[in-house]
Amino acid sequence: MQRRHFLRTSAAALSTLSLFSGARAANVWQPPADFGQHPALQPIRGLQGQDLACEAVTVEGHWPEGLRGTLYRNGPALFERAGQRYRHWFDGDGLVQAWRFGGDGRVSHRARFVQTPKFVAEQQAGRFLLPAFGTAIAPQRPIRSADDLNAANTSVLPLPDRLLALWEGGSAFAMDRDTLATRGLVTWSDELAGMPFSAHPKIEPDGTIWNFGSAGGKMVLYQLSAEGALRRHAVFEMPPCAMVHDFVVTQRYLVFLLPPLTLDMQAVRRGDTSFAEAMRWKAPGQAVTTRVLVIDKADFERRRVFELPAEMVFHFANGWDDGDLLTVDYVRSSDAPIGEQRLRAIAHGDHRPGTPSQAALLRLNLRTGDHRVAQGADTLEFPRVDPRVVGQRHRQVFYPAALTPGHEKRFGHDSVLRLDRESGQRDAFTFGPEAVVEEHVFVPRPGSAREGEGWLVGAGYDLRWRSSFATVFNAEHLSDGPVAVARLPYAVPHAFHGQFVAA
Repeated sequence: MQRRHFLRTSAAALSTLSLFSGARAANVWQPPADFGQHPALQPIRGLQGQDLACEAVTVEGHWPEGLRGTLYRNGPALFERAGQRYRHWFDGDGLVQAWRFGGDGRVSHRARFVQTPKFVAEQQAGRFLLPAFGTAIAPQRPIRSADDLNAANTSVLPLPDRLLALWEGGSAFAMDRDTLATRGLVTWSDELAGMPFSAHPKIEPDGTIWNFGSAGGKMVLYQLSAEGALRRHAVFEMPPCAMVHDFVVTQRYLVFLLPPLTLDMQAVRRGDTSFAEAMRWKAPGQAVTTRVLVIDKADFERRRVFELPAEMVFHFANGWDDGDLLTVDYVRSSDAPIGEQRLRAIAHGDHRPGTPSQAALLRLNLRTGDHRVAQGADTLEFPRVDPRVVGQRHRQVFYPAALTPGHEKRFGHDSVLRLDRESGQRDAFTFGPEAVVEEHVFVPRPGSAREGEGWLVGAGYDLRWRSSFATVFNAEHLSDGPVAVARLPYAVPHAFHGQFVAA
């Protein structure tokens, strides 16, 4: 019954999708012949659909003996076809990477595109066939659901028997954990076939997996076992918001921050506007607050909504609850339009300074609605915590950050940063303007129990060598610099998110 209800109420969303699909002409960009020749633009240019592999990656420094396993990464990596280029960074087809760390400092790397129906069809045709999140393209194939547009380009979810490539607007795609071969769409149950499964699932220390999806004014919640079996789900009407990217779990709650983003339907109906271009920030006549949706994990029907001053939120670090006091650790910015312009500019190899994103800590009294937000000063994103404290009170948060003077004039982050939420102390290492640093994940040291005892592992791009690298830090001493660096002989397009799986 829930699925039929969802599909009925999502008809408006699919109709909207069809409107976007009715573009009168392709709203793509034709890059100049020398685009991407500058070292900083090489990862932004992207690949042409080819696999990448290096069985013996060069390692500098001393690889920690206990660090064994695989760092999986996912991000957009194909942006051009037939001399035309997407207008938005989020549009590229997904490339999943596997950095494998063996014993004795052995490191290998493999990257493969997710073989979605969209990717396969456009590879065979040699041109764009379908519209994308940020680029209006007249469809050359039928669009029956969001999965016909699925780029599988945002994150991954490792399960015992498979790896899932994730995208915000549609189903997960299963891949082989060893070969990265694509197995196909994931259906959690017949009732949930085709429903969105977001790119930011939360994994609690006992292995329980929580996730959501949103479309057509509805939200679907998922609770999965550590093995990926569906335990519970629910579908309900959510407060209006054009895009919900991430959320947070605490001991008792699922928490969403819903910024005042709406869709301009007049712009949609013109037929030359993408989904991203039709989003409006604090549109006249619409809500101008950011809503906090709090859902009881034990009973999805118990939902409450609170309001904050308007702010934009993409990513959360973690959260916890203490009686009636809810604490949410996240990254905020004061508006969205400049951010969207910057994301579109990135796809063109351009950089536009904009409103910085900064660490924030929300304390919300669930009984009275009183709240307080403390904000940091550093420009940063992609927060991560020790996976052993997900959904519980934490102390340490790790970020890629922009700390080099003049960073406003350059693309990306140049540093890794650890913030102690109890003492306020900062520990950071800065690579400088010659590197672009991606998200780094925390890996606990085997046998350790203390939060933050382990390694910080992530990837980046070296402008001098025009190649990508992986770095390993002692997470408790970032300022000492990386203990090891693994350097590839090639460049990989910038990825968004990843997970580490211990061997």
